Amino acid sequence: MGRVLPIVVAIALLVYALIDCLQTDSTRFRSLNRVAWAAIIVLIPLIGPILWLAVGKVRHRPQRPAAPPPRRPLAPDDDPEFLRHLRDVDDKHEQMLNQWEADLRRRETEIQRKKDAEARAAEEAQRRKEAEARQREDEARQHTDDEDDSR
Repeated sequence: MGRVLPIVVAIALLVYALIDCLQTDSTRFRSLNRVAWAAIIVLIPLIGPILWLAVGKVRHRPQRPAAPPPRRPLAPDDDPEFLRHLRDVDDKHEQMLNQWEADLRRRETEIQRKKDAEARAAEEAQRRKEAEARQREDEARQHTDDEDDSR
């Protein structure tokens, strides 16, 4: 196992470096072309792949942006536009609710007026009936009194 491990590492490094060389864009090669680097990697074991990885291609380091991009609010309740929209919707709902309540009060008042008018009309009808009944009783008494007087 001790003798096989360096050979396996050298072959793995050779395969990795060769694949990386073949897939690298030609504008990123430093001094030699693709064929020359592939020959160096294959013909000089262990040193060729290390050379390729160390100096063979230009490495692009990610550059930090000059200024951080503007941050968007993370949550809707941090977004002023969203909060403004909610206030507008709340105002609309409040107006609608006030209108409904006023309409309901108006309807209740109308219904109460109708009930009061019906109650007054019923009381008036009851009074008329009672008055007519009293009048009939009085007429009946008077009629009976007149009959008693005539005898």
